[in-house]
Amino acid sequence: MAEVLSSLPGLATLVYAVSSMLSVGLSYTPPEIVGPLRNGPALIRALAANFVAVPILAYFAARLLMIDGPLAAGLLLVGTGAGAPFLIRLTASAGADLALSAALLALLLPATVLYMPLILPRLLPQADVSVIDIAMPLFLSTLLPFVLGMVIRARSPPRAERLEPFMTKTSKHSLVALIALTLLVNLPEILDVTVRAVLAALILVTGGFASGYVLGIGLSSNARDVLGLGTAQRNIAAATVVATKGLDSSRALVMVIVTALVGLAVLFPIATKLRQRREARAAARARGYTRRRRRFRPKTRSSLR
Repeated sequence: MAEVLSSLPGLATLVYAVSSMLSVGLSYTPPEIVGPLRNGPALIRALAANFVAVPILAYFAARLLMIDGPLAAGLLLVGTGAGAPFLIRLTASAGADLALSAALLALLLPATVLYMPLILPRLLPQADVSVIDIAMPLFLSTLLPFVLGMVIRARSPPRAERLEPFMTKTSKHSLVALIALTLLVNLPEILDVTVRAVLAALILVTGGFASGYVLGIGLSSNARDVLGLGTAQRNIAAATVVATKGLDSSRALVMVIVTALVGLAVLFPIATKLRQRREARAAARARGYTRRRRRFRPKTRSSLR
């Protein structure tokens, strides 16, 4: 029974990843996804934020707070893995451009597959990880459903329109199940983590958002929001794969889980604030447009009497 219960968070993660990426693929055409990737300067900023700024932040957060070896290793795993399907849900909560977040995922997921096996032996010499170990789970759970959804949309738009709402509901329900099951299964280990480790996770998440948001200066408001959220939301699936297969460390895995939960607690309120700000700006523009129309409205016969 315990083994079955411990496997449920992994199953919920798989269902969430597949359904959310299918939902995005069913919603957008390839040109809508590929279009943002043609912006060279924006791509460089996204790569710098995710694969330079955040790993450095993870390294110094672990050193500054002096968390122990396995926990520090878990934090570094999270810091080096970018591109997570959960970005889609955060982007929706922020009211930002889902196509842009899908394009960012299309950039970050393959880059993570190449980056982690290259950088981790330098940061964590004890890690034994290959490209295949990281690539296969990510490909099967994210990239393949994403491409499949776009193929269905291209070949049969009516079918895509019928499937998309179902996939969206499935992703929402599986996300709730994932959070609940993760807490249920790992609660003793999570409670055993030190306050310093939680603070390190908090620094990583908030610093990741700040890095992406600052590097997005000069881009559109939509792009800055997506880049900030996409940089803060790390690839927990990739970090979990390395923690279980490459490090074989339960403490490192617990740190990955703790950082994921901190991310949920921090990024949902940030996304809500971004949505409120966007709605306030839209309302202000609408009021300004209405005032301009009233100011320059032509006089009617009745107003001349």
